[in-house]
Amino acid sequence: MFHRTSPSNGKGSPRVEGFYDKASGSCQYIVIDEATKAAALVDIVLDFDPAQAATATDSAQEIVDFVKSEGLKVEWILDTHPHADHLMASAWLKEQLGAPAAIGAKVRDIAQLWRGIYNTPDAFDVDRDFDRLFDDGDSFTIGELEARVMLSTGHTLGSISYIIGDAAMVHDTFMHTDAGTARADFPGGSASDLYRSLQQILSLPDETRLFVGHDYGTEQREDPAWESTVAEQRAHNTHIGGGVDEQEFVTLREKRDATLSLPDRMLHALQVNLRGGRLPEAESDGHHYFKIPANKF
Repeated sequence: MFHRTSPSNGKGSPRVEGFYDKASGSCQYIVIDEATKAAALVDIVLDFDPAQAATATDSAQEIVDFVKSEGLKVEWILDTHPHADHLMASAWLKEQLGAPAAIGAKVRDIAQLWRGIYNTPDAFDVDRDFDRLFDDGDSFTIGELEARVMLSTGHTLGSISYIIGDAAMVHDTFMHTDAGTARADFPGGSASDLYRSLQQILSLPDETRLFVGHDYGTEQREDPAWESTVAEQRAHNTHIGGGVDEQEFVTLREKRDATLSLPDRMLHALQVNLRGGRLPEAESDGHHYFKIPANKF
């Protein structure tokens, strides 16, 4: 996996190790308190082959191996939202590391929405499958680092950002400055809500390091990029930089979203991620089965 380090800027500032999953374009993070070697894992990927509906833990194992090689104590397994483009490795990581798994409290609402899409009214017990459901404004610690939760809707109706010292894990809101912003056309998404979330992130101090959830490169840039600052995004983001107003952004975002296909993992991923990274219950033959709605999208 492509890997890059963002060093700590001193007391109260985390070291952030970023790992890139090429298959899904996902950026995964280990957030580290240098003083205590406590760590949190953010948006870690469970490998998935859509052609064979096959899962594997090779990429997540690389994260675990890095944690062990650095002598880190993982205190949190964090996800920012129920991802549409990858399966989350949280349940497997919890088995390996014993740390609690957390996500935003509004994932309860996302679960209700997807129960209807899958026609599974009794599925997705979010309170059972996650150890902590964070509300907007909640705080927690990673070692001696102070962290807080910011509701950042738009891509989904329950997405959250984690503000940890001078670092912010902002998932599918911004992308890198030369790539713009995340799509807002999934069920429960809203380009207007996304604009407001982007503006709230831009209200953080200029020097805040922003770590995004995805990168797919550009025609001018081949290597993945996932770190920028508030000041850089405000000035240079290709969709919203330089003071673009809400209506202009919504028009641009919705026009762009209308050209995009569904991620090839989406209909598999949501029924795993709304179970905290667990496959649907095994059936009488011992195998797990996905339920895929036909002609709903």
